[in-house]
Amino acid sequence: MTDRLAFSANLGFLWTDRPLSDAIRAAGAAGFDAVECHWPYDAPVDSLCAAMAETGLPMLSVNTRRGPRPGDFGLSAVPGREAEAHAAIAEAVNGAVALGARMVHVMAGKSRGPKAHAAYHNALRHACALAKPHGLTILIEPINQKDAPGYFLRDTGHARRIIETLGLPNLKLMFDCYHVQRAEGDVIHHLRDLLPLIGHIQFAGAPDRGPPDQGELNYAAVFQEIAALGWTAPLGAEYRPGSDTDATLGWLSRARGI
Repeated sequence: MTDRLAFSANLGFLWTDRPLSDAIRAAGAAGFDAVECHWPYDAPVDSLCAAMAETGLPMLSVNTRRGPRPGDFGLSAVPGREAEAHAAIAEAVNGAVALGARMVHVMAGKSRGPKAHAAYHNALRHACALAKPHGLTILIEPINQKDAPGYFLRDTGHARRIIETLGLPNLKLMFDCYHVQRAEGDVIHHLRDLLPLIGHIQFAGAPDRGPPDQGELNYAAVFQEIAALGWTAPLGAEYRPGSDTDATLGWLSRARGI
């Protein structure tokens, strides 16, 4: 166990006012230990790799694209769009390899019913098979229904059933403290209970997804629990900072003392 928690800047939300390569540099200057992205596929790979080399920050994870149609929020559990879902998975796996990332979040999409379950299971098997030769972990993330009504993967119990049913060693849970708080509450209990299934942890203030030192969640206690559980991988800061990311980073220096 390290002597302090490590933190990753999610550049889908932080420093979005600048090119992605410059956002990586900003994360390095701010003292983050890693970065992660939503959809880096339109940025020049060479420029991203150069920024990571310059800062020494690894890229942790990327997402599959949401999809090309208005309202798309992932494709993998959407019946009838299997070819698009598989193409998005291949793009994300290839992008992760190019950037040296170790994880890919496969977005489920908005759907319900047996056909959606079948499509999602098939997509996750496909994703894990593509990822395995590269040593990549596939992540699935429950997203709360208040923010994304109709999203297929609705809570941690749903995610647990899928992970345990499929039994794929490189399929893990993306545990976003913000979404767990909004959907279920009792974040620390769920962290303890689900720890063996977790591949990555993210956080934001609740209920407004602002900085973690605002809102109803006591992140000093949450971070202390994560450290006590022996978690050593960087925690993903995926919050909405408003106009100036740097002005919101007081929590980072305080968390270094946990």
